[in-house]
Amino acid sequence: MSLKTVKRVACRIFGCGESRVVIADAKKASEALSADDVRELFKSGAMRISPVIGVGRGKARKNKNARHAGRGRGVGSRRGSPNAVLSLKTRWIAKVRSLRAALRASKHSLANKDYAKLYRMVKGNAFASRRQLREHINAMASSASAGAAEAGQKGAKKA
Repeated sequence: MSLKTVKRVACRIFGCGESRVVIADAKKASEALSADDVRELFKSGAMRISPVIGVGRGKARKNKNARHAGRGRGVGSRRGSPNAVLSLKTRWIAKVRSLRAALRASKHSLANKDYAKLYRMVKGNAFASRRQLREHINAMASSASAGAAEAGQKGAKKA
């Protein structure tokens, strides 16, 4: 058989493409007459099947790690709407968690009723930032102290 025919027979036997069949000993291969002879060539090492070569993931892993480190995520690389980069829900969750943490931190200076009210206000999107929440808490505290001072003055007048 010609080497081309030997390769074709080997492909049929081993279920691979012709490009994967490698003939090491051309003289022995040309003497093969049947499929059994081709099998013997394979067993004796005169012919081998090269392994499947796929597309490696090495570059993909490298690029993923670079992205994780922040490379290629700048303003110039973004496509789509702002929500495509960070969804509305994700931003909302981050904001609410941050506000609730700030509220928890200042809980010691608030009455339970005020804390509950502010918690509901955070849930209702009343504050855009921690700064706004802090200012609101300070305003509540100052109005409460002003109210207490007024009540004290009224009490003094009555007496």
